[in-house]
Amino acid sequence: MKVLDRNIDLGLLILRLSVGVLMLLHGISKLIYGVGFIEQTVIDAGLPSFVAYGVYVGELIMPLFIILGYATRIASAIFAFNMIVAVGLAHVADIFTLNAVGGWAIELQGLYFFAAVALVFTGGGKYALSSKHLWD
Repeated sequence: MKVLDRNIDLGLLILRLSVGVLMLLHGISKLIYGVGFIEQTVIDAGLPSFVAYGVYVGELIMPLFIILGYATRIASAIFAFNMIVAVGLAHVADIFTLNAVGGWAIELQGLYFFAAVALVFTGGGKYALSSKHLWD
């Protein structure tokens, strides 16, 4: 099958859609239920409460950019930074721990972070909105 012959751009599209849609669901939840928990966590960390609203950038806007493939590298860098902040605020105690079944306690956050870093290095591929190939 020709589509399976080293189709890197299709793989990047699948990666973009996976990481973008899955994180967007977290963002939609924050949009519906608010960021009260995050706001309290931010305050407890000694940061100003408005920092909590950055979650909307990291979990709504950047995932949309990643899904569309618009400014993928920049969006992914901001998304990766969002994951660092999330781990730093809520999961720092779990960085060097395993869960009950032997997996990394923050494997979901790790997968989001490393997928975003991969997209920083690769870009969105030719099936991205900001790709010049899309308009050829």
